[in-house]
Amino acid sequence: MKSAVETLNPTRVRLTVEVPFEELKASLDAAYKKINQQVTVKGFRQGKIPARVIDQRFGRGAVLEEAVNDALPKFYTEAINEAELNPLGQPEVDITELKDGELLSFTAEVDIRPTLEIPDYSGIEVTVDSVEVTDEDVEKSLEQLRDRFATTSPVERAAAEGDIVTVDLEAKVDGEVLEDGVAKGVDYTIGSGQLLDGIDEAVTGLEAGGTATFTSELKGGSAEGKEAEVKVDVTAVKSRELPELDDDFAQLASEFDTLEELRADSRKRLERMKKFDQATQAQEKVLDELIKLVEVPMPEKLLEDEVNTRKHNLEHHQLGQMGLDLAKYLEIQGKSAEEFDAELKEQAEKGIKTQFILDEIVNKEKVSVGQEELTEHLMRRAQSSGMSPDQFAQAVVEGGQVPMLVGEVARGKALATVVEAATVKDASGEVVSLDDEDEDGETAEATTEA
Repeated sequence: MKSAVETLNPTRVRLTVEVPFEELKASLDAAYKKINQQVTVKGFRQGKIPARVIDQRFGRGAVLEEAVNDALPKFYTEAINEAELNPLGQPEVDITELKDGELLSFTAEVDIRPTLEIPDYSGIEVTVDSVEVTDEDVEKSLEQLRDRFATTSPVERAAAEGDIVTVDLEAKVDGEVLEDGVAKGVDYTIGSGQLLDGIDEAVTGLEAGGTATFTSELKGGSAEGKEAEVKVDVTAVKSRELPELDDDFAQLASEFDTLEELRADSRKRLERMKKFDQATQAQEKVLDELIKLVEVPMPEKLLEDEVNTRKHNLEHHQLGQMGLDLAKYLEIQGKSAEEFDAELKEQAEKGIKTQFILDEIVNKEKVSVGQEELTEHLMRRAQSSGMSPDQFAQAVVEGGQVPMLVGEVARGKALATVVEAATVKDASGEVVSLDDEDEDGETAEATTEA
């Protein structure tokens, strides 16, 4: 077999391949055998029909077509490996010549991974938020914890902000009660803004047994977006009582004996969260700067496929789970279809560039992935997918996705290498050390996956 490569542009090549006919023998034998099993000829047992009879009855052309279709993937792969190319996607194959007994010639156009020049990235410098936990942050955290331990009790008085009311609702549009416009026994916290616009004003001041009517735009259901007249009946009023912020509360809500110990632990926890956020911000900003440094030719077919995949996943998976279609989503986001498409293309381009650049750094820096690192990554992916580690691992193996997971870990480690070489400062100008927060590249993996 002889092959030659013609570069069409930095991300696409045309392979020209010539195969001597004798190299088709195995595929020709397989073609005769396959046709033998599929046809019957009077006077011959199935599977025992001579090749010359198949040629006479069904045509030599049918056999050649079957043989070529069988052989092409093998010859294409050999040509790709010989040229040391990294193809992206499926090739466009054109058979240019097929001479029975002499020669098979074909061309294959395919997108390839571009060759990148990775410049010195040690000069990258980014600024991230400072890690600062204020007393107000700590008190807010304690109030949120306190709120989780709130208790409720019925009261015989008018409802006020912060109270929980149990209500029955009936919505009418154009004087007709909607089929899905009736709800009973709904608990609602006044002031939470989690139900219908106008309900806070309607129920405030009502006691159990009170009734009010208000107008509101429906946020869902069969009449979504329409103005409805809503009748609300209050069947119960309950007050929320917060526990005292003292040592007894600390013992109730935590493993600590005193409020001061709980307060100190809350401060440490908030510091860890802010340091993790700081590390994530550093990864994202360093990645953005790295992308600016590297010129990445963009394979148009790959970009088109990536955009279509992202759009499909959004429409048929993410939005479907939320009960939205694309039109409603764009309305909520306040975006036109053109703005959405442009944004999606920009995100897809960044994703492709990120993968190309980090894969090149993986090769340049000879980044390797150990079994322990792969296992830890698998555990995190399983947790985020809602599957058990065993279920996720089985799905990964059966789907042939192990190389994909290895690539994710390697790219995370490559980005961590770049961040380590870069200079990261906080808002006050102090150099930030991220070693303690990201020893295994976990944050970098999350950034590259995103």
